[in-house]
Amino acid sequence: MLTQQDLKQIAQRGISEEQIETQLKQFETGFPFLKLEAAAAVGRGIIAPSEAERSQYVDAWQKYKAEGRRVVKFVPASGAASRMFKNMFAFVDADYDVPTTDFEKKYFQEIEKFAFYDALDDVCRKNEGKGIKALMSEGNYKAVAANMLRPEGLNYGQLPKGMLLFHKYDEGARTPMEEHLVEGALYAASNGEAHVHFTVSHEHIDFFKQKVAEKADGFAQKFGIKYDITFSEQKPSTDTVAANPDNTPFREADGRLLFRPGGHGALIENLNEIEADVIFIKNIDNVVPDRLKPETVEWKQVIAGVLVTLQSKAFEYLRQLDEGASDEQLREMAAFVEKCLCIDPKANKVDADYLRRKLNRPMRVCGVVKNVGEPGGGPFLTYNQDGTVSLQILESSQIDTNNSEYMKMFTQGTHFNPVDLVCAVKDYKGRPFDLPAFVDKTTGFISSKSKGGKELKALELPGLWNGAMSDWSTVFVEVPLGTFNPVKTVNDLLREQHQ
Repeated sequence: MLTQQDLKQIAQRGISEEQIETQLKQFETGFPFLKLEAAAAVGRGIIAPSEAERSQYVDAWQKYKAEGRRVVKFVPASGAASRMFKNMFAFVDADYDVPTTDFEKKYFQEIEKFAFYDALDDVCRKNEGKGIKALMSEGNYKAVAANMLRPEGLNYGQLPKGMLLFHKYDEGARTPMEEHLVEGALYAASNGEAHVHFTVSHEHIDFFKQKVAEKADGFAQKFGIKYDITFSEQKPSTDTVAANPDNTPFREADGRLLFRPGGHGALIENLNEIEADVIFIKNIDNVVPDRLKPETVEWKQVIAGVLVTLQSKAFEYLRQLDEGASDEQLREMAAFVEKCLCIDPKANKVDADYLRRKLNRPMRVCGVVKNVGEPGGGPFLTYNQDGTVSLQILESSQIDTNNSEYMKMFTQGTHFNPVDLVCAVKDYKGRPFDLPAFVDKTTGFISSKSKGGKELKALELPGLWNGAMSDWSTVFVEVPLGTFNPVKTVNDLLREQHQ
């Protein structure tokens, strides 16, 4: 099935023939649905700390940072913002000229509220000889939208989301990239330095670096810190081959195999190369203006405090296991693993080997918010490959929709995870874990796409916070809804939280 040209193309990407064969097999077999025990809830897998406990966790985090630990803020920022503007692309291409849908009407009625209004007004004057108000008054709404989207204007249809102007300030509008630099200074800085890492797509990395270089010094002076800002791209070796509907390799017009990015699960490789004791992970578009940051900063410190408190206990137990733990100590460890890490052994023998396996692995604490219908992964108690049950973040595609009991769990779940993670990635001897070793390779996603008018199947790797972290110790903490303010469409920027 694979030609010599295919093998050469595969090798250039750093992918093995076996990986391609496995991926093509996965198109045939699909991925097994996960076996669920229950949706996580407060009191069953989700911690809801009291005010006094929150204060203790913040103190624990501050103490941990004061010990000279290396903390990194990891921001997946690869995607272009094109999906944000789907409605406005449709308007530009529509066979009518005035705002007609509710979305279009809202956009133009409230256009002055957007942080990019002044910049858009400038490019309209340059390209059309008139500002936004004049263009709208003469009914030329499409010129305004086109100048926002297209390369000769702001080019927002192609830029990465991290480079768009999101929030207004007296000193000038800020992008999400800038808001993440501010957050890094407020809760992730240690030893007077904030380490921030952005994953960026290849075509945008130079522009991203240029913008960071322009802005970082100003924030460094404002917060009295230094920034260490690094970048990485999704590796070509994590791309996946596309398939035809009959599961044979999809080929371009010139006969070459078509490869597609493997989804955010590919970033486990990037995460694995970060030198850090603790890593915060948060999506590029989940940011708020300064006036709303105190709540976010407090809760980031709370979940980090939960993490380092649990990690400290796990390290203590691992050292006891090294020395030869007593039966009483083993019972205490078993209670910790079951109650604090929420791992149910089921039929597994709870002995020193089992406890070491469950204690000596990466750990993450995930903020979860009350379910209000926003898209996101849900927190569940899920069966693992070894027969144990533990906490996982699941997407709807991992759940058997024909199982009415599971669908009830999914639809009636009280919480969801908005990608709000803090991760401990070193073992009790200070050595970094090999994170790809903890991926559940039996998880993943297959979706339908098209290329050049031809249907194809696309394969996504186990998601970064789903299957890629399946064999980590996971703990969920309920955080306020105010800490979650994603921007999925341009009109989300008109929400009160982004004004």
